[in-house]
Amino acid sequence: MRGAVGIEIEDKFDVPHNYAVPDLADLAEVTGPKSHQLVALYYDTPDLRLAARGVTLRRRRGGDDAGWHLKLPKAKGVRQEIALPLTRSTRVVPPELAELVRAYTRGAGLDVVAELDTRRSVTLLRDGDARLLEVADDRVKATDRREGGRVVRWREVEAELIDESRQALLSKVGKRLRKAGARPSDAASKLARLLEPAPPPRARCEPGSAGEVVLAYVAGQADALLAHDPRVRRAEDDAVHQMRVACRRLRSALKAFRTVVTGTERIQEELRWLGEVLGEARDLEVIRARFGEELAGLPPELVVGPIRDRLGADLLAREREAYERIKDALSGERYYALLDALDALLAAPELGKAAGKPARERLVAVAAHNWNRVTKAYGTAQAVADPERREAALHDVRKAAKRARYTAEALEPTLGKDMAKLAELAEGIQEVLGKHQDGVVAQETLAREADSARRAGEDTFTYGLLVGIERGTAERARARFPGVWSETVKAVEKLL
Repeated sequence: MRGAVGIEIEDKFDVPHNYAVPDLADLAEVTGPKSHQLVALYYDTPDLRLAARGVTLRRRRGGDDAGWHLKLPKAKGVRQEIALPLTRSTRVVPPELAELVRAYTRGAGLDVVAELDTRRSVTLLRDGDARLLEVADDRVKATDRREGGRVVRWREVEAELIDESRQALLSKVGKRLRKAGARPSDAASKLARLLEPAPPPRARCEPGSAGEVVLAYVAGQADALLAHDPRVRRAEDDAVHQMRVACRRLRSALKAFRTVVTGTERIQEELRWLGEVLGEARDLEVIRARFGEELAGLPPELVVGPIRDRLGADLLAREREAYERIKDALSGERYYALLDALDALLAAPELGKAAGKPARERLVAVAAHNWNRVTKAYGTAQAVADPERREAALHDVRKAAKRARYTAEALEPTLGKDMAKLAELAEGIQEVLGKHQDGVVAQETLAREADSARRAGEDTFTYGLLVGIERGTAERARARFPGVWSETVKAVEKLL
């Protein structure tokens, strides 16, 4: 059973018990208020691993949206909510939702930790039949279902946008509510207000130091890795790619800044493993889409034999098998151990002497060193005469450029536009060599598929056409590279 996915865009406010919701009729057509009694049970691990990360899992009766709700951490002002129909059992969390929080629970069991009884008064803002925004006035009785059974009562108001295009309306409603005496809530959720979970511990370094900059970046990428985990489990569009990128950025940062944060070699190896697990499905996804586009661009009379099945359905089947391997990996102890290791690193990192130095003084040198690795790899590739070995050497140039790009992007918030420019230049090298490499890999894939087709007695004419297209793509990228390299080197010299 696949749950419905929604996006929450809302503002929360604390209000006194005698608060009066202001008149909003001049902003839009108003319906209500309508009253509901909501009873929600909240599920978590005994040590509140979900709440600590801003994840909410509940079973709610009453109102217009009774059911199971999983709210994932807020990103860029919105939260993703996944809803499933209400089930009879209050003891067993639906397996689909339990699966989606595995990166947070890491194998620990889920149980009821709190009960919220809410008397809700809902005012709806509309434009004819279109629902624009909902204002919920909540009087809450919250019971901590762990030891002691502590009870807390409060009142709060939420303004939740229904039509995502009406951000200005949300802003106006929020301003009206504040003017009437509401104040923005400090609590991320009702559950957080009751249980007050402690966030994961994070080490602090001297403000403005290299250690502060590097740890902040590593923490951001570790958070991104976790945030993409549920999306990957649901096989959402681009989720594997984004999780793989977070993996690569983390590994690249730990390598590049190894004099700042030390002793991370084991974590780097595990991040490489995870990136490889994610990479199989991603690479199949990309190449399947690539061949589909190319076939769609050919005249119908040139597409002969069951090539669409081999390059479409067959690759899709392999991609789905790779997804199953990803799910197995994401539910295994090795993955949990990696996440635990990242938490431990951020809580108590081993810091080198460079960590205490001013960020600008130390980290510009790191960016320069990583660019020097690109030029060294280029020099090595230029010295290789054998065509096959040279292809591998150019791939090393691309990998070095990617690392230089990630390093510069990590430093951009601190070191400014020079790092943004360096990242852009490194990406240009990465892009042109990537097109060359993609063309080479596509030719190899087509050769294997054509061989299978030939042994099955199928016409392989169209495979030859696609090989020609891919060869042309690779050769054009190869021809562009010297010019791009020359321009990039001149630009980088001005920066570094």
